[in-house]
Amino acid sequence: MTSPTTPTDTVPRRLADEVSRRRTFAVISHPDAGKSTLTEALALHAKVISEAGAIHGKSGRKSTVSDWMEMEKARGISVSSTALQFEYGDCVINLVDTPGHSDFSEDTYRVLTAVDAAVMLIDAAKGLEPQTLKLFQVARDRGIPVVTVINKWDRPGQAPLELLDEIVDRIGLTPTPLFLPVGIAGDFRGLLRRGEEGAPVEYIHFTRTAGGATIAPEEHYTPEQALEREGDVWVTAAEESELLSAAGQDHDQELFLAGHTSPVIYASAMLNFGVRQLLETLVRLAPPPAARKDVNGGTRETTDPFSAVVFKVQAGMDTAHRDRLAFMRVVSGEFERGMVVTHAQTGRPFATKYALTVFGRERTTVDTAYPGDVVGLVNANALAPGHTLFAGKKVEFPPIPSFAPEHFATLRARSAGKYKQFRKAIDQLDSEGVVQVLRNDVRGDATPVLAAVGPMQFEVVTARMQAEFTVETQLDRLPYSLARRTDAESAPELSRQRGVEVFTRSDGVLLALFGDKWKLQYIQKELPNLTLEPLVAGVE
Repeated sequence: MTSPTTPTDTVPRRLADEVSRRRTFAVISHPDAGKSTLTEALALHAKVISEAGAIHGKSGRKSTVSDWMEMEKARGISVSSTALQFEYGDCVINLVDTPGHSDFSEDTYRVLTAVDAAVMLIDAAKGLEPQTLKLFQVARDRGIPVVTVINKWDRPGQAPLELLDEIVDRIGLTPTPLFLPVGIAGDFRGLLRRGEEGAPVEYIHFTRTAGGATIAPEEHYTPEQALEREGDVWVTAAEESELLSAAGQDHDQELFLAGHTSPVIYASAMLNFGVRQLLETLVRLAPPPAARKDVNGGTRETTDPFSAVVFKVQAGMDTAHRDRLAFMRVVSGEFERGMVVTHAQTGRPFATKYALTVFGRERTTVDTAYPGDVVGLVNANALAPGHTLFAGKKVEFPPIPSFAPEHFATLRARSAGKYKQFRKAIDQLDSEGVVQVLRNDVRGDATPVLAAVGPMQFEVVTARMQAEFTVETQLDRLPYSLARRTDAESAPELSRQRGVEVFTRSDGVLLALFGDKWKLQYIQKELPNLTLEPLVAGVE
C-alpha cells in the first residue's frame, strides 16, 4: 500500500520496474529428458537450495523437491505441475514445472497459458521425441518464444550439428546456438561461448562435483588458451561455430521473440554443466510479462488494475493441511494479500487472505505480487482452471480448452458407507481438472464415467481417492476411444444407437462416446443430420 506521502507517479513507475524484473517460463520435454533434474539445477544455481535433490547412486537416491506426490517419487516422473519462484541477480524467476508424462499433456497445456517463454529440453541421444513435438506446437500456437536446451551431453549421443538439423527439418525452427559443446557427447569438457553481440569468444571449462549435487566450478579461457588446453576438440567446436555463422544461425532477438529462431545451449543438468548459462540467457533474452487479450478482444495492460488467470488447481500437496490451492498467474496490476477481488465467472467477491508462493511443498506467505508472478490461493473452492480474478474495471480472459479424451472408465466406491466422501472427492478432482467427469441418468451418480487423455490419470485418481479421502475404489475400463460434442436435439437418437452413450460433462457439454472411428463414420453416414463435432484437442 502507498503511504499518504508517496507521490502517485512513483506507483506506476514501481510497477513497471517490477514487471521488467520478471521472467516466467515453463520447461517442456518428452518424459525422461531430465526436466525435473534441470528444475532443481536451476534452483541450485540460484542458491535457493544448497544441494540438488536428484542424486544418483546405489545409496539412497533423493527425489526432486518439485516432485512431491508419492506416486512421483516412486516412479521418478512428474505427474503434476508445480510452481517455483526465486531471485537470480536483479530478476525474479517464476519457473513452472510441468508433468513429465504424455498422459498429463493437458496439465502442461494449462501451464503454457500462464508463461511468457518456454525451455524446450531435448535428450542428446534421442533428439526430438513425440511429446516434445506436441508441446512445442502448443508453444508456437500461443506465440511463446522458445529457448532450446540439449541435455545429457555427458552421455553418448548424436553429433551437435545433427541435432540442430533435426530441429530445422522437423519443426521448422532455426536454432541459433549461444554455446556449443567442447567434446563429443559423452565427453563433455565445457562450452564454447560464441561471440554474440560483440562479446568475445571464450571457453568455459567445467569440473565435476560428487554426484552433481553442488554447483560445478567453472574456469574461463581465451580461444588461444583453449586451443592449448583442449587441442583438436576445441578446433572442432570453433569450426562448427564458424559453419553456423556462415549459415546465418546467429542470435537475432527480434526473430527469437517472433518465434522464428531459438537460442540453443548444450548442457548436463545432472552434472550442473551449462545451467548458469541457461539462467543468464533467460534473464537476458526471455521477455518480461506483457499485455493479455481478453474474451472481447480487448487488451489488459500489465499496468492496469489487478487481474489474474487461474491455470491450475491442486489439493493434497500437504498432508498436514487438507486444503486446496488455486495457482493464479498475475496478469496486471499489483496483488496485495487480503485484497477483495471479483471472480469474473460468478461476479462474486473473492477474499485473498491466504496467499502463498510455493516451492514444491514448501510454502511462504506472499504479501505482494506483480505481473508474471504465480500465487497460490488457499481453499479457493470456487476457482477452476481458466477462471479470472480482477479488481477495478471488469475483465475476463479466454477459457482454457479441454483436450479430447481417449480413455474412459467407470469409478465406484467399494464401500457404500463411503458414498458421501466418494462424491466429494469426485467433485474435487473434477474441478481441479485431474480428469473430466461424465454423467447420465442410466449410470447415475454412484458410478460416474471418467474421461482422460491418458490412462495414468486414472491411477492418480484412485491413488488420491485412497490417500486423501480414505475411499477405496474400483475402476472398470469402458470400450470407448472417441468423444464428440453433440446437442440436446441429437442426444435421444444417439442414445438409441448400439455402442453409443451420451453423457453430460460437468461444464454442461453433451458428449457422445464411440468405440472406434468406424462406428462414428457409420452413424455419420446413416444419420447425417445429427450434431457430432470434434472436441478441441489443444494441438489439432
